[in-house]
Amino acid sequence: MVESARSGCPINAAVEAFGDGWSLLVLRDVMFGNRRYFRELLAGSEEKIASNILADRLKRLVNAGLLTREDAGPGRRAAYSLTEASIRLVPVFAQLGEWGLHHRPTTRRLRVRAELLAAGGPDLWNEFMAELRTLHLGEPAPERDGPGVMERLAQAYEAAL
Repeated sequence: MVESARSGCPINAAVEAFGDGWSLLVLRDVMFGNRRYFRELLAGSEEKIASNILADRLKRLVNAGLLTREDAGPGRRAAYSLTEASIRLVPVFAQLGEWGLHHRPTTRRLRVRAELLAAGGPDLWNEFMAELRTLHLGEPAPERDGPGVMERLAQAYEAAL
């Protein structure tokens, strides 16, 4: 169930759903790093998120309808998946990344994905969203020639190491 916002303002509603820094970073790691499990998110956090904060943000993102949590059963890990609502945040992440490229200090290794998204623009974003829908929502894979966006993002990151 999606929680109601404090006001009817669309910007406030969005900020309440995903606007705190940790929530954005958790979504980033699921979206761009394909980290789907608690331990992967915890260990792969560049920003060193604490386990209690991660648990809280995952719960909040599920409650906000931005992630789903697969109930794995006893002794099994629960997987998190993006929803259509969070997949539609790709352009927001691309714009945030481009803003950061121009207005904040960054490192080569961590800026390459934002550069690729900025250069590719809306066509690349739409292609990436289609790939995420396949991975997280089970939609049929899009037709393409050559490597997909996820592969290109990974290659750019590896090349920058």
